[in-house]
Amino acid sequence: MASISPYGKRFISYLRREQIRKLLATKYRIDGRGPDQMRDVEIKTGVVKTADGSAEVRLGKTHVVAGVKVGLGQPFPDAPDEGVLVVNAEVLPHASPYTEVGPPDESAIELARVVDRGIRHCGYVDFKKLAVEGGKAYVLWIDLYVINDDGNLVDAANLASVAALKNTQLPTAVKDDAGAVKLDRNNRSPLPVEAAKAPVAVSVGKIGNVLFLDPTFEEELSLDGRITFTFSEDRIVAAQKTLGSFTQAELETALNLAQKGREKFLETLKSII
Repeated sequence: MASISPYGKRFISYLRREQIRKLLATKYRIDGRGPDQMRDVEIKTGVVKTADGSAEVRLGKTHVVAGVKVGLGQPFPDAPDEGVLVVNAEVLPHASPYTEVGPPDESAIELARVVDRGIRHCGYVDFKKLAVEGGKAYVLWIDLYVINDDGNLVDAANLASVAALKNTQLPTAVKDDAGAVKLDRNNRSPLPVEAAKAPVAVSVGKIGNVLFLDPTFEEELSLDGRITFTFSEDRIVAAQKTLGSFTQAELETALNLAQKGREKFLETLKSII
């Protein structure tokens, strides 16, 4: 396992940080984009043959793979008639020069939680359909692997998770001769998802008084603020400020930017879901 070093920020030079800030003040960025422009995004599914569902996303140089594993387990006590979702994130050792070997740190845990929250609250997966007789339930484990970290992991990981769930094949729940429920992995059906409700996470960064979409890794190390909106259909199902503060006017600007970013992500997702 590996995680992003919490001390990574010290390794970006003061001069580089000032260059990023000065360019943004003129509405330009170090890679030539404007504040409202996102990097190219590519989604592929079925990339991990040993998983029940999988997908990979490339957002610029950021590269994330999601794998879904289906099992049987006990439902949560507060949702006894629903299936279970568990999201884990891991940053591979070669993903970034700032990666440290060790258990997932706060950044990896936060990444998993933001993705988890968006999927849970949008209705993309009907978890009531994942309840199994006998007090059991399907358990969906989503494992996120960061192959290369060039910033904006949340948006890339969310897209990978959505596509991987669409690609997931559910083993049929059957009873054995003793009446115990088990999974027949030779008999599968697609995981039912409602494409129109697919959650789309869009992160907005803030440096100085400039707000912008899809921050790169170097921009993230220079951020004064960051907020992620997760949309489903025409509503916001989750919003999480992970850094800094925003005025009311800045929040409105951030939301408008995020809605533009959502349209680009949805355009890419259309061929998948």
